[in-house]
Amino acid sequence: MKKLKNSVKKLWYLYLTEILLFIQAIVFILYRDDSYIAVHDNLDLFVAHFKVMKLQNAFFAQDVTLPIVGGLDRDVFGSEFLLYNILYYILDPLKAYFAGYALKILTGIFSFNLLAKDIYGKDYARYRAIAVVIGTAFGLIPVFPAYGLAFTSIPLLIFILRRLYYVKGLKKKLFFGILLFIYPVLSYFSYHGFFILCYMSVAVIILWIRDRRFPASIFAGILVLSAGYMTFEYRLFKAMLFSDTVTIRSSMISASLTPTEVIKLALDGFVNSQFHCQDSHLYVILPVSLITIIFIDARYIYKKDYIHIIKDPVNLVFMWIIFNSLIYGLYDYEPMRSLVETIVPKLKGFQFDRTLYFNSFLWYALLFLICKRLYDTSLKTWVLIANVIAVFAAFIVMFEPQVYNDFYYTCYNQAYKLVKNKETSTLSFGEFYSEELFDGIKSKIGYDNEWSVAYGMHPAVLEYNGIYTLDGYIGMYTQEYKDKWREVIEPALDRSPEFKSYFDEWGPRAYIFSGNGENTYAPLRNMDVEDHSLYINADALRALGCRYIFSRIELDNADALGLILQGRYADESSPYVIFLYEL
Repeated sequence: MKKLKNSVKKLWYLYLTEILLFIQAIVFILYRDDSYIAVHDNLDLFVAHFKVMKLQNAFFAQDVTLPIVGGLDRDVFGSEFLLYNILYYILDPLKAYFAGYALKILTGIFSFNLLAKDIYGKDYARYRAIAVVIGTAFGLIPVFPAYGLAFTSIPLLIFILRRLYYVKGLKKKLFFGILLFIYPVLSYFSYHGFFILCYMSVAVIILWIRDRRFPASIFAGILVLSAGYMTFEYRLFKAMLFSDTVTIRSSMISASLTPTEVIKLALDGFVNSQFHCQDSHLYVILPVSLITIIFIDARYIYKKDYIHIIKDPVNLVFMWIIFNSLIYGLYDYEPMRSLVETIVPKLKGFQFDRTLYFNSFLWYALLFLICKRLYDTSLKTWVLIANVIAVFAAFIVMFEPQVYNDFYYTCYNQAYKLVKNKETSTLSFGEFYSEELFDGIKSKIGYDNEWSVAYGMHPAVLEYNGIYTLDGYIGMYTQEYKDKWREVIEPALDRSPEFKSYFDEWGPRAYIFSGNGENTYAPLRNMDVEDHSLYINADALRALGCRYIFSRIELDNADALGLILQGRYADESSPYVIFLYEL
């Protein structure tokens, strides 16, 4: 017993990490497809697209189209060489999703500690406890699932670049150069790669000035990493650089804010982040950082040691966070956006505000630097405070409700059902896609790849179930098709200014919208709507080759549109009731 107590006291951080990871794992293993997985930009997008690629045997295919949004070139979908995407080629979608979820966490923990060990060397052992706990918190951050590895592998990238810069000998540099070339399989160019290359270019200038010699290895690293991205994401570069097809990116209208509004947006990004990169820094990391920085800088000012205000690592990381937040705000400042698009026309429609995504790592790097400072005092009280701060940061990540915190929402919804003895309004993974229901419908109607559309649900539900869709959600399809689809939904857009603006000024969701502004595709258990009419140009829809409308809403104007109710379908495994209309 004494040995156990000593072990727990000495290795408490490992036991804590194991407990947190075990809790996460056991929840998803227990509930499986009854887990509550984020729908927005996830189940309504990537998971369904991966399933379609697998159904069409198109992961590695060339010059093929996928039956989404009327038929899209395979090249506009994810690369077959990205590790996260490969999981969906190997495994069933739910297993792939959980595998990606686990890999994201493990990559964050591993890469965070690898970088800390590289920076502090033998002293790393002194800081291992906070490195492991904060690294665990970082690995758990509920960021955009499809690119979770891109977020949590940033410390690994920095480690590779540091080794490339500091190691001696051609063989060692070649080894880390190869790792750098391969790194893009964990990343994504549009979300992280472009900005990494920009940061590396700035690093070349800074190191050149600081060391008074040209950092050839980092410059070479830019070329190597660029080659890696172009190799592993060749489809993206092919679509971006070598296609003359006019896409919806050309007609997207971004916000045009005043300077005051830009500052407010930047401040919001600094404080709250953005839903794709929510890192749970608000309640622990932010206040601890502000208090520490005020204390540190006040001491420097008192001592008139002004140069160390700029040199202090805590201040440097904090200023980098502020810079990323400012760029996030400036994206919506039209003069700045126009300048970038004028200098590099190919960047028209490119969201350079994604610098904010790097703050997800920087907040946790900042927290580690602060806790390390407390450790360096060698006072037990301050060390204990550092440990408590790190533990609180990890628990906040686990239990704060954020868009992609699937663990929290699975726990919440299952607890709600247990306590209230009734279902929540949201849908589990299995309910959202309702495979048994749609398999039954396809069998009964003898479905043979006829083009269809969805109403009352996301088209991704149909796509996942192997139904060819004229509608869908994707960030890059042709402007020509957008114009054709607009003819189909024009009656609804004329009645709903909100959806008119939503589609005309943005457009990736080529959906059938309601005519009164109701969100009829929200993934809710009960689809109770005020207006049961469908506002479409039925002739324009027929011209696109549509045969079926899968609707969760029984239409009261079907006869006027020339629609025939083919059947009403339900299944005990699904909350949906599907009204199938034939054109």
